[in-house]
Amino acid sequence: MSIETVRAVADAVLYEGYLLYPYRASADKNRSRWQFGVLGPPGAAERGLGEESAMAIQCLLAGAATSATVDVHLRFLQLQRRQAQRREADGRFTDVEALSVGERTVLTWDEAVEREAVFEAQPVGPDGELRVEISGGADVEPFHDESGAEVGRIVRRRRPLRGHVRLAAAVDGGHTRLTVAVENAYEGPVSTKDDAVRGSLLGAHLVLRARGADFLSVIDPPDGAAVAAAGCAQHRCWPVLAGPPGTTDLVLGSPIILYDHPEVADESPGALFDATEIDEILVLRIMTMTESEKAEARATDPQVAAIIDRCDGLTPEELRRLHGVFRKPAKDARDVEPPTFDTGGMPWWDPAADAAVSPETDSVMVDGVRVGKGSLVRVHPRRRADAQDLFFADQLARVTAVLSDVDGGTHVALVLVDDPAADLHDWYGRYFYFAPDEIRPVAGDGESIQREESRS
Repeated sequence: MSIETVRAVADAVLYEGYLLYPYRASADKNRSRWQFGVLGPPGAAERGLGEESAMAIQCLLAGAATSATVDVHLRFLQLQRRQAQRREADGRFTDVEALSVGERTVLTWDEAVEREAVFEAQPVGPDGELRVEISGGADVEPFHDESGAEVGRIVRRRRPLRGHVRLAAAVDGGHTRLTVAVENAYEGPVSTKDDAVRGSLLGAHLVLRARGADFLSVIDPPDGAAVAAAGCAQHRCWPVLAGPPGTTDLVLGSPIILYDHPEVADESPGALFDATEIDEILVLRIMTMTESEKAEARATDPQVAAIIDRCDGLTPEELRRLHGVFRKPAKDARDVEPPTFDTGGMPWWDPAADAAVSPETDSVMVDGVRVGKGSLVRVHPRRRADAQDLFFADQLARVTAVLSDVDGGTHVALVLVDDPAADLHDWYGRYFYFAPDEIRPVAGDGESIQREESRS
C-alpha cells in the first residue's frame, strides 16, 4: 500500500494547532502555537526554554521478521520567520509589523515549511542510526506598489536543523518489536524560548511502511501477540495501523492519540488545522467573520487565506454534506441484546416508588464498621475519576447518604469537613461521591471525632 493513502491523515497531524480560529495573528490563542509533536533542541526542556528533544515508538511485526525492511518517513515543520521590511528613502530597509499596498497586507509572522526525511529499505534486525540534515537559509520577496516601485520586502529566514533516527529490533513472543526513536540534534544557540522554537522539529511524526512483513496492532493485538504488545513502550508518540481497514504494511506514529486506520471524513472539504472541532461549526464561523477580520487572517498566513476562500466558496450541497452522516458502527448494535437487571417489580426510573431504598438511612460496611449518614470518614481516592480527587486525599469528610445504582453499585455521598462551604453544599444537595473502598471510617472515641470536627 502506498504512503499516499495515509498522507491526508498525516497532514492533519502535521498541521494540528498550526493556526486556530479566528486565524488571526492578534488572537490570544495564536500567540502560543506548536502544541503537538514538538522536539526541542537538546537541553532546552531542562532549562525551561522548550520541549523535550526526543520521541520514540515501539510497534510489532508478525513473526521473526529478520528478512523484512522498513521505509521510514519522518515528517515535521521547520519554522520560518517572515519579516516585513519597509524601504526607506535612502534605500535602507526597516523591520515593521505589516506592509500594505492597496488591498494586499502582509504581516510579520512565523510560517512553517513542510519537511520529510525518507529512508527506504532499512533492514529490520541490526541497530541503525540515520541522520537528518535540513538546511537553513533566507529568501527575499520584493514588495511593490501599484506603479511597480519597490516599497518594501518580505524576508523569510530559517535555521538549519539536524536530527537522528535510531532503529532497533528484538524478538518477543515469536514476534518482532521494532523501535524507532527520533532525537533533535540542533546545534545552534539556545538562550530564549524563541531560539528553542526556531531550533525545534514541529508537528513531528512518523510513517512506516513494512516490506516483507505485516504490522500488528498494539491497540487491539491478536491473541497470540497480546503479551508482546503490552510490552511495547511509547514515548510522546503512539503507533497505529494506517491506511484503509485491512492494511497491515503501514503504521502512523502520531503525537496525537488516534485509533487504528484513522481517516479523514469524505464530507470534509479540507484542512482547518483543528481536527478536534466539528467542521460544520467551524466553517459557519469562518463564513460569518467580518471582511476586516478575514483580511487580517489572510494577511497572517497564505494557508489561512486558502481556508477562507474555500469556505466562502462552498456550495449549498457541500454545506449540507457537513451537517452529518450516519456511519454503521464496527459492530452492529442491533445484533447485541440490551443488558437487563432485576428491579424486583419496581420502576427503576422512579426511586421514590421503591421503599426498599432509603439513602438517608441506608448504610454500608467498610473495614467492619457500618457507615451511614453522619459518619466521619477519611477519603482515599483510588479510581482517579476526576482530577480534583487528588485534592481530597486524606481529607476528613462527613457522609450525607449511601446510594445504590441500578447495576448494583454502592456510592457514598459526602462533604468535606474542612470545606467552608460544606453547609451550603449540604443545603442544595451537591455532594462528592466515592466508592466504599475509597473511604476509611475515622477510628477512636467520640472525643477524637469531636477534635477532628473542630478543625473546620
